[in-house]
Amino acid sequence: RAFAFHSQSGELLWEFATNRAFEAVNGVGGHGGAIDNAGLVAVDDTLIILSGYDMFGQMPGNMLLVFQLPSADE
Repeated sequence: RAFAFHSQSGELLWEFATNRAFEAVNGVGGHGGAIDNAGLVAVDDTLIILSGYDMFGQMPGNMLLVFQLPSADE
């Protein structure tokens, strides 16, 4: 799971389960898994998650998940 917390209050703002099946933008199926190695990368309004790490008995997977904050107009 990926979580986002308020930086001052610690309130949980968002969470996303990555250990599940996905359909990629190219139509190919994949599956998320453990979050390790590079972990999460946040740049401006984009969050990138590598989901699936098959080392040391962790949950395998093969997804690159990309999230973007909605614009102020949405």
